[in-house]
Amino acid sequence: MEIKGAGGTEGGIGGFFIGLVMMIAGGYLFLNSITVSQQFSFGLGLYRFGGFSITSGMVMVPFIFGVGTIFYNSKNPFGWLLAGGSLVALSFGVIAGINFHFRHMSAFDLIVILILLVGGIGLFLKSLKSGG
Repeated sequence: MEIKGAGGTEGGIGGFFIGLVMMIAGGYLFLNSITVSQQFSFGLGLYRFGGFSITSGMVMVPFIFGVGTIFYNSKNPFGWLLAGGSLVALSFGVIAGINFHFRHMSAFDLIVILILLVGGIGLFLKSLKSGG
């Protein structure tokens, strides 16, 4: 029985694990250097149509009517459409309000993170390639 490398190829198990560790470390450091902030507010405009801004409070009005219609007659599809559509619009508005920023770091820190991440991906993929 012949022992093969990573993924049944001749690429090598050592390169596989070194690449995997580098990729995980680089990915962790990369994601750890991102700051996430949220600007959700009932006065902040979620969507804009021309010069008109729809706020998250305005999205709640059809939701309230939809819930009331559902409680009055649960088989009315218009109530389900209002309530479901409002929740979807509110969810998209919250997600759209998320901001991603890199934290302040030196060029050396960024270069180390990118070498770990991209180099690890390269070693990992090279170990899965058949040699020859």
